[in-house]
Amino acid sequence: MLDPNIAIGIPFEPISVVVVRKYLSAIRAWHIAQGWPPPLSDEDHERINWSLRGLENIQGSRKRPLRPPITIDMLRALRATLNLNDPFEACIWAMATCAFWGMMRFGEVSVTARNAFDKSKHLKRRDVHLGFDLDSKPYARLDLPSSKTAKPGEIQSVFIVPQDEICPIEALKNLATVVPASPDDPLFSWRDRHGDIRPMVKSKAIDHINAILKTFGWGTTFGHSFRIGGASFYLSQKVDPEIVRIAGRWRSLAYEAYIRAFEQVASRHLGGLLIRPNS
Repeated sequence: MLDPNIAIGIPFEPISVVVVRKYLSAIRAWHIAQGWPPPLSDEDHERINWSLRGLENIQGSRKRPLRPPITIDMLRALRATLNLNDPFEACIWAMATCAFWGMMRFGEVSVTARNAFDKSKHLKRRDVHLGFDLDSKPYARLDLPSSKTAKPGEIQSVFIVPQDEICPIEALKNLATVVPASPDDPLFSWRDRHGDIRPMVKSKAIDHINAILKTFGWGTTFGHSFRIGGASFYLSQKVDPEIVRIAGRWRSLAYEAYIRAFEQVASRHLGGLLIRPNS
């Protein structure tokens, strides 16, 4: 038990079991990297795991607060603010529109670091295919070399179609014009002041987007919000949830994701159903 005298004046906050395990793994890795013996024995780990499982039961299924979805108004604000002739901002606009309309994870349109781009995992310029459907309407297909829900070596395709005012296909065409690149260069890339092609780093893009949205009073809690934002919009327009599931590449109905989206538009589907009798 913690000495009360030590605890005085120290603000303690609860942490998750996952974080505890990460801390322990980091300490173990540090010891091994220094050539020291592991700090905990197998018996120690067994006792700790028993305690952590108990803590997990106490915490239940509590999760972090859900982040709000990106909305059409937010996309309009981005469009009004971004300079689409600037390589960096043209790239961000293409990322934002594709992630929203294609219901893509933001990690699928970005990389974690400049040197993290991998042709076998990330979208390249050659992975974009333009075509026409059976109704002679244009579409773009983005072939993801790797995805969180894909099997190793399986390619998942994202389909995006023209949209008035906030069009992902026009954003991709603009990116290709402003940032010309070779077929094997990153799809979502920009040129720095030296003329070098650089893949868009996720944290840089999110920081830039959040800075803009903050000026409009929306805060800075956005990141993995484009995917659920797209689903929210489609559901608000009464697109069949099964179509949303297929287009968003969810393997199941993904009820948790749909509930997050549905709460934004519930009144459009469920409200005003009673017909008042004539008085």
